[in-house]
Amino acid sequence: MRRIIQLPFSAYAFLALTATTFAQDIIWRDAKGNPAPDTEFRRSKNGFGGWLLVTPDTDWQKKWETSPEIIPHFNRSDTVERGKQVFILTFFFNPKTDSKGTAEVTCDIDVTRPNGTSSVHQVDAICFRGKLEGDASNVRLSAPILSFTGEPNDPAGKWTVRVILKDNQRQVALPLTTSFTLQQTAAKSRNEFLLAFCICRPCINSQLALFAKLRMR
Repeated sequence: MRRIIQLPFSAYAFLALTATTFAQDIIWRDAKGNPAPDTEFRRSKNGFGGWLLVTPDTDWQKKWETSPEIIPHFNRSDTVERGKQVFILTFFFNPKTDSKGTAEVTCDIDVTRPNGTSSVHQVDAICFRGKLEGDASNVRLSAPILSFTGEPNDPAGKWTVRVILKDNQRQVALPLTTSFTLQQTAAKSRNEFLLAFCICRPCINSQLALFAKLRMR
């Protein structure tokens, strides 16, 4: 089963992810503080940055809402066992604001099955729209969250996720791509690694109510 979960914009928590702004470009940094080059799943352009992550963490919401002094760890997974669930999270950084301090970030979402057919196709999904609270350099979580559970009839193999993240005020689009492999049978081991994020400040009284917007087959 595939579905898109929508987060209300008022429920954003802010991340002080390892990213810095320099000469109008974003420099993503690894856990040791070293500059990380652009990849298919992590890019920056003209001061705007995006990161696409596949995680098996069913408690990603709880991790996201932790207090500022706690550093959550998100697992990244490139394989999915049947019956197991993963979530695709899209982070963005430094959207441009207008004279009123408002920003608009949208995204096109495509998920392709191993046989090349489309599982998900959505254009101009709203990632963020409204007044940008806090420092623009805080890393934020995009509103649409894609959930995937490997069902018996789903084809085994490589599933590809493509997100075009668009800063509409800046007129910059970032093509982000990631993938995961749905295994034919349960795996004996899982290839995962940890990504560390440092939360700067959660929104006051934030409650991430989840709304299923679309069910895909």
